[in-house]
Amino acid sequence: MAAIANLTIDQGANFTSDVTVKDANANAFNLTGYTARAKMAKGYSSTRTRTDFTCTIAGDATTGVVSLSLSAAQTAALDDGRYVYDLEIEQTGTGNVTRVIEGVINVRPNVTT
Repeated sequence: MAAIANLTIDQGANFTSDVTVKDANANAFNLTGYTARAKMAKGYSSTRTRTDFTCTIAGDATTGVVSLSLSAAQTAALDDGRYVYDLEIEQTGTGNVTRVIEGVINVRPNVTT
């Protein structure tokens, strides 16, 4: 079962959040041989306003750290309000996919001119 973490994104600003993937014993999960992907949307089955995060596994994959990021242009294109997101890891070669974290994102609007 995926962990739950809620996030806040400031519209029009760069966004980065580091996630540490843990194993069943709460130790950092070794992400060697894995890729990561994350997406956000207005609703779980929404096809509108679906955005992919840039996901980067730390240089030392044994730390279990995945960085999720969006550029200022990407966050500026988001409507303010509530979104849902999830982060999945996929084991290279096997195609085994695990959802490791999910939650709600609140996008806070910026002042427009």
